[in-house]
Amino acid sequence: MSSTETPAGNPAPAPSPASAPVSAQAQTPAPLPAADRRRWFALAIVMTAAFMDLVDVTIVNIAIPSIQRDAGASFSQIQWITAGYALAFAAGLITGGRLGDIHGRKRLFLLGIAGFTLASALCGFAANPEMLVAARILQGAMAAMMVPQVLSIVHATFPAHERGKVFGLFGAIVGLGAVSGPLLGALLTEWNLFGLEWRPIFLINLPVGALALVLGNRFISESKAPRALKLDLVGAALVTLGLLMLLYPLTRGRELGWPLWGYLSMAGALVVFAALVAYERNKAARDGSPLIELSLFRVKSFAAGIAVQTVFGVALGVFFLVWTLYMQVGLGWSPLRAGLTGVPFSIAVSAAAGVSVQKLVPRFGRKVLQAGALVMAAGVLVYIAESERYGLRIAPWQMALPLVVMGLGMGLIVAPLTDAVLSEVPREHAGSASGLINTVQQMGNALGLGLVSVVFFGVIGDRLTPAEVGPAFVNAFQHALVWVAAVLGVIFVLMSALPKRPGREAEGAGESGRAGAAGERPVVADRAGELVG
Repeated sequence: MSSTETPAGNPAPAPSPASAPVSAQAQTPAPLPAADRRRWFALAIVMTAAFMDLVDVTIVNIAIPSIQRDAGASFSQIQWITAGYALAFAAGLITGGRLGDIHGRKRLFLLGIAGFTLASALCGFAANPEMLVAARILQGAMAAMMVPQVLSIVHATFPAHERGKVFGLFGAIVGLGAVSGPLLGALLTEWNLFGLEWRPIFLINLPVGALALVLGNRFISESKAPRALKLDLVGAALVTLGLLMLLYPLTRGRELGWPLWGYLSMAGALVVFAALVAYERNKAARDGSPLIELSLFRVKSFAAGIAVQTVFGVALGVFFLVWTLYMQVGLGWSPLRAGLTGVPFSIAVSAAAGVSVQKLVPRFGRKVLQAGALVMAAGVLVYIAESERYGLRIAPWQMALPLVVMGLGMGLIVAPLTDAVLSEVPREHAGSASGLINTVQQMGNALGLGLVSVVFFGVIGDRLTPAEVGPAFVNAFQHALVWVAAVLGVIFVLMSALPKRPGREAEGAGESGRAGAAGERPVVADRAGELVG
């Protein structure tokens, strides 16, 4: 691939004088044709796929009572209907990202979309709970092929000066998907379309997936790593084993009474991850084709962003689960009422995400992300006060203020954080980096879900009378939110390690380029985000 061409085959815009390449071999990129609108159609398609995944993660929770009643599923099967997807998704993300680097991001994206749509059909037409569990695991595995390609395609298709707008849209989609899943699930379940009970929550993916498959084949440009890579099967096996050893006990621990083997498994996962690091370092030196590009962690913005992303996932994992339990079990609200209550949160996230990247971050840098953590923590504290003040009599409109404040804070974080993590990542490792971002987010969520057993259920007694359930859940909700606020404080501190101006280095602000990792050639990023050396 020449230095004047993006991996998608489109010429890159010319860099600004301040970002002119210093390499003697670098050539000035040609300007991107203004009439080229294909990339915006491609963006709409990959964003639709990302939205499908975000919704599918949460849509099932709202329909669990209907699934249990209609399909006769046991509690353990219900657990696996939700956990099977998350486990397969988290375990396959890094491998999915690397497969996109090797075989082409468009090809893997389309394969993931096709598989995800097929798995959704199998879920919708499942004849028994066992088939539903298997189909959900397949759905998670296909999502692991599809989702890493989303950020990779964006990173490889859009020049750096346009990515702020793109990541703003991405943050808006994240906010919308986080809340619209339960709302959409509530509507589809209560409408009972064609007498299908819960099945439409899966079948709705069929027309969306088919349309995305047709349009994606037409509008998405192919891109892959510029040099030949090989799939690291041993690394993939170690990643999968380590994540399963960590996430399976966290998922099943409370149900099984936190057995000793669960703690041993989680401790063993640390050993597996240590072996993975040693193996990947050796493989990088041997053939330069590791599954996880450890050199990425020498890039300060990437390493710091990954840490923030993980801890942020913990906060979200705790909040969204206890929030749902608080409204539907503690307050006794219907799924639809609970889903509608989250609409102000979703709107606030979407609005703040768009403004943060396009207007605020270019002017204030990482202070925007730090402000987001503080604003979100303030919203959490207001929510605690509102819950304590009104108790079981609290109404949805009384939750609107804290939810809007929390949503604004989250919106200030999600979009610029993604930009900060990927801003200095070489394009040949975009898939691996994207897989790592999604994987650590899923790991953070799983850790948050595990903490729920301590910070929420640990406060609730084992045997409650019907009259005690509401007050107990309200008290546990307030207790859990104190922990969420504390985690957001930790995030604020970690954000001090992010670049003061996320993305500036990637746009070639330096005069002499940015040195690569030890033993690598110096590289410099021009305004289009294309790395040349």
